[in-house]
Amino acid sequence: MWAVSQNFWFFVIAAIVNGFQKVPHTAFYCLLVEDTAPKERTYVFTLLQLISVVGGLFAPIGGLLVYHFSLVPGVRIMFVLACIMMTIQFIGRHYATRETDIGYRKMKEAKSMSIKEGMSDYLSVLKVMLRSPLLLIIFAVYILFNFQTTVKTTYVSIFMVEYLQLGSGLISVFPAFSSIIMLMFMRWIMPRIAESQVNRIMVWGFIISVLSNVILVVAPKGDLILLSVSTIVAAIGTMMTYPYLETAVANAIDDENRAKIFALLQVLILIVISPSGVIGGWAYGIDPRIPFLLVAGAFAISIPLMMVYTKKQHQLDSSAMKNIHF
Repeated sequence: MWAVSQNFWFFVIAAIVNGFQKVPHTAFYCLLVEDTAPKERTYVFTLLQLISVVGGLFAPIGGLLVYHFSLVPGVRIMFVLACIMMTIQFIGRHYATRETDIGYRKMKEAKSMSIKEGMSDYLSVLKVMLRSPLLLIIFAVYILFNFQTTVKTTYVSIFMVEYLQLGSGLISVFPAFSSIIMLMFMRWIMPRIAESQVNRIMVWGFIISVLSNVILVVAPKGDLILLSVSTIVAAIGTMMTYPYLETAVANAIDDENRAKIFALLQVLILIVISPSGVIGGWAYGIDPRIPFLLVAGAFAISIPLMMVYTKKQHQLDSSAMKNIHF
């Protein structure tokens, strides 16, 4: 639908259909972590990030398509390729994976549950979430992370072309450049990070991410050096936050209620990020740099939240250890 769009309403319908991907996204998230030991989940999300990073190395192909066919036909071709590759992925995943043990048990439970009982169950799970300060804090960090991702992904290419005055074909080089930096970080830095340092690493990752967006905002038009520095710093910040934040969220959720809690989390994310496009567009109209200041602000708010989360987690762990010794 994206590939054949002819006017605004085509894009609206395509966006609505695309929104349904939140359903399989929740299921895939549960598939990733439910049969995985908590201490191994960092490796799962790191591998997932690795796959994404390797995919980023092919971004210059998009630039070549745009350069050869011009912007609109080039983007249409990219959407067709995305459709083919995603379909192959869906079929491959369906036949290559099996349902989790918890998934089988939950399906049996759901068969004997009415819609009213199901909604009541969701309400009970929501009450459990609201009574857990630790869960609410890490969810707040996760929602802010998704907010900044949406804003930056939406406006960074437009910003590079319109404000920094880079060629539309040239901007495809930066995702590949970012992927190379991420691969280097994964190869030489991540193996040296101890599990006990993860929360501290995330805090520093948020600080670095603030810095990357500030550099982007102050970069003069056409300055490839500062833009490259911003890309490098952003890539490092992403690798210091994304896999560990996903793991922290996964470990904070009880396996028995994972699907329901994660579904509710997705609803909260949508409530927060749905206006982000409008807010970002309004801010971009005032000054193209403002959306990236909002992104930096989201990271800045995450820093004290992560510090509070770490403190509360240590208190909880210390209390648990005392009870064990007692």
